[in-house]
Amino acid sequence: MSDKETITEDTILEDPQCVQVPDDYDLIYERPHTLTDTKFHYCPGCGHSTAHKLLGEVFQELGIQEKTIGVAPVGCSVFAYDYLDIDMQEAAHGRACAVATGIKRIHPDKYVFTYQGDGDLAAIGTAETIHTINRGENILIVFINNAVYGMTSGQMAPTTLPGMVTTTSPYGRDISDVGSPIKVAELIAPLPGAFYVTRQSVHTAGNVRKAKKALVNGFKYQRLNKGTCFIEIISNCPSNWKMTPLVSNEFIENEMLKYYPLGDIKVPSREDLTEPKAEEEAK
Repeated sequence: MSDKETITEDTILEDPQCVQVPDDYDLIYERPHTLTDTKFHYCPGCGHSTAHKLLGEVFQELGIQEKTIGVAPVGCSVFAYDYLDIDMQEAAHGRACAVATGIKRIHPDKYVFTYQGDGDLAAIGTAETIHTINRGENILIVFINNAVYGMTSGQMAPTTLPGMVTTTSPYGRDISDVGSPIKVAELIAPLPGAFYVTRQSVHTAGNVRKAKKALVNGFKYQRLNKGTCFIEIISNCPSNWKMTPLVSNEFIENEMLKYYPLGDIKVPSREDLTEPKAEEEAK
């Protein structure tokens, strides 16, 4: 095709022009094969898509795709099984930790994790979450905190900030009436069964890298069989926050992180990171 010819949509469909990558180019990034071909349907700017991509990358890089079982309950998190190309189990609203406990006890050789939102984990699932961690079940809990019930039109959640407007708190969250937001990571960290507790976010490139590192640790630590790993990820919900994706990221930086500071809350000691088999051989 000459440079003078006009390229239209029909022309491209009839005669697609493929870009040939030179052999001496290095591949820097590719879509992880642990994600399905299903297109993400999340709202523009939603952090769920980024969290899914990170999980897919971790499965691929650790080589655990065939060994991993995920549990997703009700809420936006329920769609994880459409995108993650691993074995997935759906749980009733709030019961993901209980279901994951059963799976891990039956399949102790598998990597088992839950993927839950704040309305699910911190509200109807509070009891399951607390008791699972208190028992030290050897699973990873991935907790997406966007401060609202995302799927059901943005009602106030246990994590909604003081004064934050939602569909059920149109004048802002009144802590004198409904109490203060629950800092779940700080709540569960003192439990003896909590092995690794951290809070990360996916609203900037730098924080995305830190969140991925936390997920890698969460799955690696599961090999030690020494307790529950809990990774809270601060995310945005542009649609229910009534903000553009950019403004919602600024809201995370300027408001969310004041109440939910990022960083490790409970980390294993060097002695805790010794694998059980190595301890037995040392004896």
